[in-house]
Amino acid sequence: MTAFSLEPAQLAWCAELRTLAAERLHPLADKGEPGHVNRALVAELGSLGLLGRLFTSGALDLCLMRESLAYACTEAETALALQGLGAHPVHAYGTEAQRARWLPRVTAGTAIAAFALSEPGAGSDAAALELRAEADASRTGRSSDTAQAGRSSDAPVLAAAPDGPARWRLTGEKCWISNAPEADFYTVFARTTPGAGARGVTAFLVPADRPGLTGRGLDMLSPHPIGALDFDAVPVTADDVLGEADRGFRVAMGTLNLFRPSVGAFAVGMAQAALDATLAHTAGRDAFGGKLRDLQAVSHQVAEMALRTEAARLMVHAAASAYDADDPDVPRRSAMAKLLATETAQYVVDTAVQLHGARALQRGHLLEHLYREVRAPRIYEGASEVQRGIIAKELYARQEAR
Repeated sequence: MTAFSLEPAQLAWCAELRTLAAERLHPLADKGEPGHVNRALVAELGSLGLLGRLFTSGALDLCLMRESLAYACTEAETALALQGLGAHPVHAYGTEAQRARWLPRVTAGTAIAAFALSEPGAGSDAAALELRAEADASRTGRSSDTAQAGRSSDAPVLAAAPDGPARWRLTGEKCWISNAPEADFYTVFARTTPGAGARGVTAFLVPADRPGLTGRGLDMLSPHPIGALDFDAVPVTADDVLGEADRGFRVAMGTLNLFRPSVGAFAVGMAQAALDATLAHTAGRDAFGGKLRDLQAVSHQVAEMALRTEAARLMVHAAASAYDADDPDVPRRSAMAKLLATETAQYVVDTAVQLHGARALQRGHLLEHLYREVRAPRIYEGASEVQRGIIAKELYARQEAR
């Protein structure tokens, strides 16, 4: 199979997912409260076996799932994607004990996961995060003068206590975290080595009931749950580390490289829904003695919408296939796919609104809903400007390597 065609079984699966989203997931989404986790919807995703596929399928299957669900029910798509984003670090980098405790519940839809990377001062510049993981004073030791050579005089030494592993206290804030503050556990990225940039970040699995962890919801344009988290000396141990200490940025980038193309798939699903709605509207709407589609200005816009949507879909499939093939060019391809697809979806939905006129601005109209949903993907998981930076960096690195 190439990145430019799908097998009949894949096409049939996509059609089945669109039907499930429309008939079983959309009614549950309608009963949810905007800005809050819809646990009934997440549980249904689990019962349908879709959450389990987050950890058994490749990147292309993830993209097909997200596009198909987004076409018929953006809330279901987002609920599925957030489970994957929050739990993928546990699946890919967690210990056996961590996976055994959380992944069955995530798969069943009974535990809500969240990915806590962004901060008030470190959104696009994720390497600048400031949430501190400081040595617990009760478990901080001082080594010999020889061992202290090369260290600042006030830097604590993390030492395993006689009765257990080394411990840290998390202090600071996370912001714009999807599923916060209602998640059951968080993948949290904290600075364990000051001044070390991306090299001094550690990923922790933090259950929501840890003392000192509080949060609040944020009222955002997009209707899915987003909040802020406050860490007041939240205790974590070596058993909570995902991957290796000071190697957490690898966990973050490994997760984002997988999910960036699928953010593009989410965008393509919304674009296709807007395009199909526009085709139906312009074919049936009487205007100026004929149908809207008879106006060249309209038909050319519809053609442009279709062209951009298909181009974005192909780039998403190519990036996902590259990920599945373990291609070394994944960062560039993922960034390109996410950038093109999200910018395309913004254009397509906006054009669809224009061609529908005032009716598309009414609360409850499909395009009114898509117009609110489509804006955020151009920012989260790396804003469009960040994607351009990644693309340029990869291009110049390749040029220098020649």
